[in-house]
Amino acid sequence: MEWSQLLCKERQRESSSKGTSYYNEFDKDYSRIVYSSSVRRLQDKAQVFPLQENDFTRTRLTHSLEVASLGRSLAWNIGNWLCEENKLKDFWQVKEFVSIVETASLVHDLGNPPFGHYGEDIIRKWFKKWFESSEFESLKSKNLEMSDEEKKDFLYFEGNAQGLRILTKLQILSDEYGANFTYGTLGALTKYPWYSTSEELDPDKPKFGCFQSEKKLFEKIKECTGIGGKRKHPATLLMEAADDIAYLPTDLEDAVKKNAVSWEKIEKAILPKIEKNHFSLYEKLKENLNTLDERKIPEIDLVKMQTLKITIQRILIEEVVETFKNNYDIIMDKGLDGKLIEKSNANYLEEICSELCGEFVFSNKEVLTLELVGDKVITELLTLFVGAIVTIERTDKTKTKEQKLYNLISENFRYAKLFDSGVPYKLEYKDLNLYNRLQLVTDFISGMTDSYAVNLHQQLLGVKMP
Repeated sequence: MEWSQLLCKERQRESSSKGTSYYNEFDKDYSRIVYSSSVRRLQDKAQVFPLQENDFTRTRLTHSLEVASLGRSLAWNIGNWLCEENKLKDFWQVKEFVSIVETASLVHDLGNPPFGHYGEDIIRKWFKKWFESSEFESLKSKNLEMSDEEKKDFLYFEGNAQGLRILTKLQILSDEYGANFTYGTLGALTKYPWYSTSEELDPDKPKFGCFQSEKKLFEKIKECTGIGGKRKHPATLLMEAADDIAYLPTDLEDAVKKNAVSWEKIEKAILPKIEKNHFSLYEKLKENLNTLDERKIPEIDLVKMQTLKITIQRILIEEVVETFKNNYDIIMDKGLDGKLIEKSNANYLEEICSELCGEFVFSNKEVLTLELVGDKVITELLTLFVGAIVTIERTDKTKTKEQKLYNLISENFRYAKLFDSGVPYKLEYKDLNLYNRLQLVTDFISGMTDSYAVNLHQQLLGVKMP
């Protein structure tokens, strides 16, 4: 891969205003999306604990802001090194690299459905059952069929691919090009630069970056940036690292605040590992923790966890930067097999934090209960809306139940889907094929916030008055 391609400023539609050295094209991407409804909706999507009434626990929005901040720090560190090594030609190219990482980090979770990654599993499970049902088989007589490639987009439904779709089509600003991001930023956003049908996809952990509906665009992104297969944009590796550095300790911080896990258990599990692997930082950490004891700080367990978080993040940042430098040639040639943290001397922190979250956080009764609520909500909304959308012929009336449900779907999504399918303005909804109809439903449901999904479910199926 070459930096001249990776910093690609081309867009689907040429921008009416040109960037400058101090406000570059990738800064413009950030400004285009930070004011959007898609970003605002992240404030009511769960990071770990859904449907929280307190203001402390992180949402996808606060998490994304933290990831953007960490991504910017990593990018400045790496960018300056790249400039010193004559990989980037000057300060202004370094700034472009930083802007790409920061923007991709901000929007990395944009496509997540309600109830987080569990929401993805619910959607996949629902479609697996539906594709095996008599209802799906009966559609063949109405010439509503799908290819195996199209089916896999739903069987392996992926928030990362949905994020690309939001940015390039659904976040309508003025036309069919969505937020009209640069190909450089879109390439950096793509954690899995392949399709649901690609050989790189692991069916047990189905991760991919692009639906069939965006295939033509994605081929253009790959052509312009040079990414594809195992070759990820270098900015993507930093975005992934920033994501890990953000959530590994902060999920535990939220859990301490929620009394899901005690500080003592975290201290016993993590501090000996830091002492063994990063002794000088361990000594400083112990000194800071002892000072907190002496001062009798209120909510001392939470403050101690926050102090540990700072140390963990410092270690991870330093080790990620070093790992990127050591693997630069591989990254730019055939691509790095795995994540930077996995390859670093701090991988033990990822392992122990993940183990603690698995034992005490993700298995917490509140988390499990609300995820089960999410299962019921998403499953029944899919049943309701898919049942209506696949059979409806006329959408200009609201007489039937199916027509009423269709008209509940965001007008923006309906407008975008007509563009997406190449249907001219004057043609009717009945001209949409089955793939496009189903995607209209997943666009709608995956775009819901946790609260909106629960409230709509109650209104439509639980007889809660609007």
